Amino acid sequence: MSGPAAVPIPPDLTARYSRSSAGRAWLASLPDLVQGRLENWQLTPDLRPGALPWNGHGGVVIPVLQGDGTKAALKIAFPHDEARVERHALALWQGRGTVALLASDAGTCAMLLERLDGERPLAAVPLEEAVEVWGGLVRQLGITPDDRPQWQEFEHIAARAEQWSDDLPAEWEQLGRPFPRWLLEAALEVCQTRGAVGRRSARDVLVHTDLHFLNVLARPAASAPPGTTNPRASPTAAGYAAIDPQPMIGEPEFAVAPLLWNRLADLPLHGSEAGLRRRCADFSSAAGLDPDVARQWGIAREVENALAYAGKPNHGGDLARSLWVASTLAGKTLAGLPSAHRLPEPGEAVGAR
Repeated sequence: MSGPAAVPIPPDLTARYSRSSAGRAWLASLPDLVQGRLENWQLTPDLRPGALPWNGHGGVVIPVLQGDGTKAALKIAFPHDEARVERHALALWQGRGTVALLASDAGTCAMLLERLDGERPLAAVPLEEAVEVWGGLVRQLGITPDDRPQWQEFEHIAARAEQWSDDLPAEWEQLGRPFPRWLLEAALEVCQTRGAVGRRSARDVLVHTDLHFLNVLARPAASAPPGTTNPRASPTAAGYAAIDPQPMIGEPEFAVAPLLWNRLADLPLHGSEAGLRRRCADFSSAAGLDPDVARQWGIAREVENALAYAGKPNHGGDLARSLWVASTLAGKTLAGLPSAHRLPEPGEAVGAR
């Protein structure tokens, strides 16, 4: 079996985690962590010569072969709260709507996963077709709490909203009031309303809170149900699976917001504001959700994002995007912002998170 040097670490992952002592310590330990999982789970790296593993913001994903030759993916994440609960959510979903969890190791934040097609994200699917895929996945993901112990691991969305009710005004003041008070108050109204109602809601489900277009990947043709792999046929939820869930419990409408701050260039050139609100309604309806509740959560989530960006250098584009989305959803797009088509995608701006 190949040694640690056979699995290179992607340079952008190295650059990101070299900025802190904890990150540097994790990077230094990563080759041994990878090798330990390869040996323990009897895996062989399945990288082409010179190829790098895949990576997202928070970890590395290595294509591997299991002992019987079955393709899989080894994911090792930087230890943080979202990474620690991911395996619990995947265990509850059991591969219905999400990537299947084959094995996990809590001590190393490592998971052995079904291998999906990283070259075919939902971002590559036209929006009018992506609506049905996304909506179908959300319907599968909306499972209700039961007596399985994993449910005790997740934060409640209503509790997060209650926390925002306290934190957002203080941050807004500390950051020098970076946007008009009315937009802050629109977000606080959502937090106070949805926070109080959501905590008692009979509609509480397990929510994938980061279900944007790049976090939905196609299943390989061999594992997709018959009739779903015809390239001329419209894509369906059966041919796709969600990844990187950032799971919480609460109202399912909380999941819609990431669709609204991604792919802004796909909005109509004229009437982008109405197009954004229509997108919120269309995706919500496809998933059986309440479009107005989804719109409300979108306001709160983007105001929270805006304050996070306002407190960091080199995030002017990200701040403008969050303010455009939040104010547009609130019904009064702020003046002085770039048009939707000139706003950066998440990850495009300098230093974007």
